[in-house]
Amino acid sequence: MPLVALGLLTAGAAHAQQGPIIADSLTLDGTIRSVLDANPAITTLEEEVNAATSRVTQSRGGFLPQITGTATYTRIDPVVKLQLSPEGPAFQFAPNNNYDAHITLQYGLLDFGKKDATYNLAESRRLTAVDQINVTRRDLAYSAVQAYYNILFVRESIRVQDAQIASLQQHQREMEKRVEGGVSTRFDVTTTQVRITQAQNTRIDLQNQLRNQQVQLARLLHKPEYVEVPVRGVFAYQPQAIDLNGALAQATANRPEIKLARDAEQTANLNLKLIERSNLPLLGIGAQLGAKNGYQPDLDRIRPNSVGVVQLSVPIYDGNKNKNQRVEALANIRGSQARIQDTEEQVRADVRQAANNLESSTARYDNALLQINQATDALTRAKARYRYGVGNNLDVLDAETSLAQARLARLQAIYNYTLGQYQLKRATGEQIW
Repeated sequence: MPLVALGLLTAGAAHAQQGPIIADSLTLDGTIRSVLDANPAITTLEEEVNAATSRVTQSRGGFLPQITGTATYTRIDPVVKLQLSPEGPAFQFAPNNNYDAHITLQYGLLDFGKKDATYNLAESRRLTAVDQINVTRRDLAYSAVQAYYNILFVRESIRVQDAQIASLQQHQREMEKRVEGGVSTRFDVTTTQVRITQAQNTRIDLQNQLRNQQVQLARLLHKPEYVEVPVRGVFAYQPQAIDLNGALAQATANRPEIKLARDAEQTANLNLKLIERSNLPLLGIGAQLGAKNGYQPDLDRIRPNSVGVVQLSVPIYDGNKNKNQRVEALANIRGSQARIQDTEEQVRADVRQAANNLESSTARYDNALLQINQATDALTRAKARYRYGVGNNLDVLDAETSLAQARLARLQAIYNYTLGQYQLKRATGEQIW
């Protein structure tokens, strides 16, 4: 029986960091939590959020005055001198040694919303980084669910295969007694042994699948030393009612992909506002307090001084840079709006597909139950006919195979339905961690 392939694998190196201590056995919730705690991709995204938060804090600095302390020494040789009289000393305009120490305060008094636009853009990018963490957590959680149920599914499939092998072996023992009694031929025993070998080969394949699933779950847990991950749980059919309209509404409200698409549109709009304000005038004030030398009549004497400034900067021509930036920003806005529409359509399709898969799995489960009943009855009748000499051994062997296949089909239907339930939860944006 083919096994449904695993979906998304996690990013990051296998030995990137040590995960949490895992208990002797993992339930589904424990598996999800352990995968999320162990994965370095979450840490990477959290650091990106920290960096974005820092950029928001940096943007707030534009609302505060800027204060700078400066101290300079300048040596000038030669200096300008003026000889006012032939007998008198020359008049010196500046000292050879110049000292200047001052504190400068600058503040943008009016920028027509440029600082606000810068802050809002940084905050929008921070929110996008936070939402990206939720998407990554969601993907990791559902990968953990899939790995968890893959292991339970293969374990149950091995049990079904063991039951078939045990039944065939019991049948072989009964036939060997019939051969000793001269009722059956050795050919029937050999044919049964062939079926047992085939069943054992199938079990070997299932055992290999189980080992591979254990390896993949250990990879998700970042526990490469695990040969067998201690997973425990119940593999059972638990049907649920589906409200398609309610699921569609829930998906539109909760899916993180839609949130990210709307974040992108918000960021594009805020970027346009910043560009529109970057070409507006800027009114600023400044003050400088300090001490320096160079004042007449004693050029070397250091005296206190102060400077006050009011400055208006008006952009006149920038080579059409701002105009082209607006064209680019408007294109980004239109692209983000198209992305929102496409994402919403994809989300609705995901919900409908998940609902269809659940409906199909329900029908397959009901059909598998019917097949099990039919195959069980057929096996009972085939054994009775063979016991009384009116049937042949091939009928018994075929009935044994049909029963095992029906039981595996039931397990596959349970597996598909269980994963379909989580597919619907993922499609509607339900949080499972």
